Amino acid sequence: MAVLQMQRVSICALKKDRKAILEKIQSLGIMEMNQVADHEDSFEKMDTVNARQSFEKTAHITDAALSILDQYAPQKTSMFASLEGKGLISQKEFEEATAKKEKVISGANRLIAKSKEIAEKKANILKLENQIESLAPWLALDVPMNFSGTDKTAMLLGTMPAETTPEMVYTGLAEQCPDIEAVDVQVIEKDRDAVYLTVLCLKEEADKVEASLRALGFAKPSQMTSKVPAVKKEKLTVKIQKLKSEIEEAEKDIKSCADSRYDLKLVGDYFRIRADKYNVLGTIPQSQRTFVVSGYAVKKTVPVIEKAIGEHYECVIDVEDLKEDEEPPIMLKNNGFSETVESIVASYGLPQKGEFDPTTIMSFFYVFFFGMMLSDAAYGAILAIACFVVIKKFPRMESGMKKTMKMFMYCGISTLIWGILFGGYFGNAVDIISGTFFGHTITPKALWFVPLNDPMKLLVYSMLFGVIHLFTGLGIKGYMCLKDGRVMDFFCDVMLWFSLLLGLILMLLPTEIFGSIIQAQIVFPAPLNTLAKVLAIAGAVGIVLMSGRENKNFGVRIALGAYDLYNVTGWLSDVLSYSRLLALGLATGVIASVMNEIGSMFGNNVIGVIGFSVVFIVGHTLNLAINLLGAYVHTNRLQFVEFFGKFYEGGGRPFEPFKSKTKYIDVKEEM
Repeated sequence: MAVLQMQRVSICALKKDRKAILEKIQSLGIMEMNQVADHEDSFEKMDTVNARQSFEKTAHITDAALSILDQYAPQKTSMFASLEGKGLISQKEFEEATAKKEKVISGANRLIAKSKEIAEKKANILKLENQIESLAPWLALDVPMNFSGTDKTAMLLGTMPAETTPEMVYTGLAEQCPDIEAVDVQVIEKDRDAVYLTVLCLKEEADKVEASLRALGFAKPSQMTSKVPAVKKEKLTVKIQKLKSEIEEAEKDIKSCADSRYDLKLVGDYFRIRADKYNVLGTIPQSQRTFVVSGYAVKKTVPVIEKAIGEHYECVIDVEDLKEDEEPPIMLKNNGFSETVESIVASYGLPQKGEFDPTTIMSFFYVFFFGMMLSDAAYGAILAIACFVVIKKFPRMESGMKKTMKMFMYCGISTLIWGILFGGYFGNAVDIISGTFFGHTITPKALWFVPLNDPMKLLVYSMLFGVIHLFTGLGIKGYMCLKDGRVMDFFCDVMLWFSLLLGLILMLLPTEIFGSIIQAQIVFPAPLNTLAKVLAIAGAVGIVLMSGRENKNFGVRIALGAYDLYNVTGWLSDVLSYSRLLALGLATGVIASVMNEIGSMFGNNVIGVIGFSVVFIVGHTLNLAINLLGAYVHTNRLQFVEFFGKFYEGGGRPFEPFKSKTKYIDVKEEM
């Protein structure tokens, strides 16, 4: 329930120790680099752009090689592979693996070259296949396509519209060139798009005949060959087979390198680490003999930095508290339960400097509301057990994913408890199964009440929980005002609203409208009714007079106060938003019950058992998935809109320490 205190750590050391110190800071992973802008003229910065880009390029080469191996020699992985996290190796193993980095990079380049070779050959095959396809209509031609004719005759090769017949060609030529002595038209092939034909004529009349044919829609082929089409096709087919054989050999070569996958991952991560180091190195001020590095660290980790660096290198380490106007990065520290919702807070925005961390308080409301929305004991048990098994089975799971799994596990436990309170076990599955297949209906007794039988009661409690949630947010705002010494803001912006809202609530409870909702009439003693009116009036008057207190113009001040008082309608809409607790809770139970009823329609027989089982499994799986998503989305909304809207701004920058950012493995630090 706290934002960890940051301090600025500056290290001035000898330039000969620069590499070792940077690597040590990187391996510790507890300091965010943030160099001080002002330095003497004797300090300058290295140009590390080329070196960094070179390392990044090399890392990309290993990634490309791994992608090629995944394409041609894929690893068998389970559907939960993404949960396994990174592998963990010792520093010694990492150094041994990266010692042969030149050989590994050479192998990666060979894999990339083989992949390019395969791509080029496949492109050539496609071109050859296109050539074969263009030859297909001319395969019956027994002379080369570019055959011009004999000494006295000419051959014109081309296509005409599909509906063209030899008679139409003869007729068209006779009409356009009646003086032509001899023409012979032969159809080679015909399909739905065109007619493929040859026209033989006297050589001296060839130009005249071709011009007449063009008027009839004649067009020469786009591709011609100096060989007989059938012979050309055979040669092209042989080339394709040769290329396919070469591709198979190249693929075998790639598959034979599958064992290098692990080394490629290690070397890729090695160059990623070096690229990050050189990126930082380019920001460090340094003179001829010394260099200075500065950044943020959590206060409690500063001694670790002082011990790891100060005791092993000749240097000066300066630690100072942050300046008043300095905006440090934010790192949260919460207990094991509350830290599971830190990602939810971060998705809205981390606290700013000096702002209250809402994580712990929000975590209890979050799990509480989530379980109330899902509210089925069986669904909760499934969710909690599934998440628990995943957490135990994959201990190396990424930290953020692990926290999310824990959050859903706690939400599952909350759902289980709410399900027992409401008597929901796969909806009314116990009733339906016992009545349909055993002839005697057994109804599990709800520990509290059944929402489907008394929805108005659940609505009232939903509103009550909403009021508590909203008042908690307003109370946090008051705490922040007092913490910052803003007593007037505490009175005007918090206490007056508490007075108004409590007064209105106390005035509402004895009314007939509220009594009709809860099916009971509440009667307060006269002094309490009077107190309620006093609280409401005092709060309303105070808000009108004090909300615009910063404005000296009395008229504007009253107008601003009246406008702020109008926001009481916003409080009403916020409270009504908690009716979604009722809506989603009923939706889960109703859909589950409908699925059970549908399954029971098959009757009490073998087919009925099978039919019920299928409907039960499919229906409840879908219901769990849909309402799980609904509970997640709407629980987030209650926190972001209703709760955070009362006191929280967010917008803090996350703490991003300089560390070994790897993609495939984690290197165990050896102190």
